[in-house]
Amino acid sequence: MEASIRENLLQTGDRIPTVRELASRLGTSPATVNAAYRILRQRGLVIANGRRGTRVAPRPALWVPTATRPAPRDADGGRRDLAVGLPDPALLLPVGPALARIDAERKLGLDTPDPELLELARAAFAADGLPGDAVAVTSGAFDAIERVLQAHVRPGDRVIVEDPTYPPIRDLLRALGLVEVPVPVDEHGFQPEPFAATLARGVEAITLVPRAQNPLGAALDPDRARTLQEILQAHPGPLLVEDDHASRVAGAPFATLVTPDRPRWAVIRSTSKVLHPDLRLAVLTGDVTTVSRVEGRQAVGPRWVSHVLQALVVELLRDPGFEASVARAEEVYASRRADLMSALAEQGIEAHGRSGLNVWVPVREEAPVARALYEAGWIVMSGERFRIATPPGVRITVATLREGEASEIARVIAEVEQTARRPAY
Repeated sequence: MEASIRENLLQTGDRIPTVRELASRLGTSPATVNAAYRILRQRGLVIANGRRGTRVAPRPALWVPTATRPAPRDADGGRRDLAVGLPDPALLLPVGPALARIDAERKLGLDTPDPELLELARAAFAADGLPGDAVAVTSGAFDAIERVLQAHVRPGDRVIVEDPTYPPIRDLLRALGLVEVPVPVDEHGFQPEPFAATLARGVEAITLVPRAQNPLGAALDPDRARTLQEILQAHPGPLLVEDDHASRVAGAPFATLVTPDRPRWAVIRSTSKVLHPDLRLAVLTGDVTTVSRVEGRQAVGPRWVSHVLQALVVELLRDPGFEASVARAEEVYASRRADLMSALAEQGIEAHGRSGLNVWVPVREEAPVARALYEAGWIVMSGERFRIATPPGVRITVATLREGEASEIARVIAEVEQTARRPAY
């Protein structure tokens, strides 16, 4: 069977026979087949997924050659790109002056994290009630998520994800051979009853975004956080991974599911939304074992994150204009979310965007709405890749929304939705 998988005779997702079925076909003991299947699972070649049976595990993700990738959307006939969830460049501190202040020569050859960056990270985590005794530096949030997961879980393990969720999270889980287990979210995060029921069926890890959830814009509040913490008390085993990627510009206070007695956990904060999307750096805190495993694996791979990059992040965080910059960005993003939500409400359209840089708009059908907006001059994200069991919707990034656009976008969506409601004669 392993040879068949490696030679592509069995493809990713193909269902393999049950133990009894194969034992009967081969005229051998079910115990022998079961032992073989166990070895295949341990080697990450197959995944057992309950009633769906045992299937061939996904292969590691493949890089898409540059020539086959789409051209930048801003060049698409002058249309406005509201699909890429990046921050507004006008709201970021300039990188050039900070870069000029760095003595790059003194940063060469170091293999330990920048002590100033660690100090700033510990202070920020402590301000939000998180222990900052163990802190690591990684090459961005997804590098951190992957390393934290690999510190504890193995191919075939079940991992809770939000529904709807950010597509690269699903891609990462597939690449690691993990089984995604969706739990629906509302404005305040995981819905408690489905969350409790899923935990009761058994999972090895939980991933979530505590605020600025992408695409729904959900944000944990103290009441929901306490409810979910109480549910988690009965399930100490699963690894808890929180991706607080937007942090200071999320537009909602930080709330967490981490409790002092949680044995395995990590909270990750990226610089991409706060400082610049090309500064691929994140800091994480967590229990000592998890952070130690992340650092240990890093030490035998890339060894360190660029110290020039670390120093640049420190310069920007210590810049006299930093606090005013993040306060203004948080305010502007909140105002742009509110403008679009209000315009949609005036058209009788439901929308979600409690925090972050995006607004999620439930629709009857995604393609007609996305097409109508495209023809009117805007590019938005169809919700198909974000949702698992969630009904259709479109994601609109408000980070660069211009004055007057909200009402026009709402008008276009309303026209499509009203047409869809009309009976056909």
